Amino acid sequence: MASADPEALISTGQLAARLDDPQLRIVDASWHMPQLGRDPRAEFAAERIPGAVFFDIDDIADKENPLPHMLPDAGTFAAKRAALGIAADALVVCYDTTGVGSAARAWWTFRAFGHDAVCVLDGGLPKWRAEGRPVAAGEAAPAPAAARAVSARPALVRDLDRVREAVESGGEQILDARSRGRFAGSEPEPRAGLRGGRMPGARNLPFPDIYRPEDKTMKDPAALAALYRDAGVDFDSPVVTTCGSGVTACNLALGLHLAGHRRVAVYDGSWTEWGGRDDTPVETGP
Repeated sequence: MASADPEALISTGQLAARLDDPQLRIVDASWHMPQLGRDPRAEFAAERIPGAVFFDIDDIADKENPLPHMLPDAGTFAAKRAALGIAADALVVCYDTTGVGSAARAWWTFRAFGHDAVCVLDGGLPKWRAEGRPVAAGEAAPAPAAARAVSARPALVRDLDRVREAVESGGEQILDARSRGRFAGSEPEPRAGLRGGRMPGARNLPFPDIYRPEDKTMKDPAALAALYRDAGVDFDSPVVTTCGSGVTACNLALGLHLAGHRRVAVYDGSWTEWGGRDDTPVETGP
């Protein structure tokens, strides 16, 4: 039986030692901005960690919502999890092809539906490859697992109304994962039609800062805590993380989790929703 509260990170060495563990399920959760022209599913078929399946955040999503890759309902998540061959008691390891980015979105998604036995591969596929560890090719064809009902965990998710309330009341800290230029409104947004700037009162910690630049592994908990505090985060108050579309915000949520802050939610619509409206307040400047 997988632990209900595993460590949120697993090293490449630890994963290599457990590749044959029948309780383990590995997911490649790679995702890229559309303008990059990359096909993460094709890249997965060309090279993947043995036993991995592809976790498509654009497919395991609410497809009726015009915003990108918004969380699905509980029934959809349960069905998609089962189709990937992931049992309710499996220990899930998430990775991506950049080492920094979308794997944390999958980690958060599993937890948002009560599947706590989930962790992120530290350094992702780049570190795995650099160490000469085994890779496989070809599409995965997992045997479906038994579909088990799941329950959404709303404490981990924030919608537009809750973020408006946080902005107006200051009751929850807002921490933005975007670049400093996008946060200040001096750098254009990659998605057309969005205003530049930030939510009033938000703090900024660009998500790459929580990783070691040399190998894209997560900084240690003490260094993470110092980074968050330097960004103005009070560890005694709840935090809502945000970004462009709810992907890299999950990196900040993961880092806060590792640093010991557990009252953390992700704004799923993020700046694509907030900056795409004309009735939400925006600040610009340093």
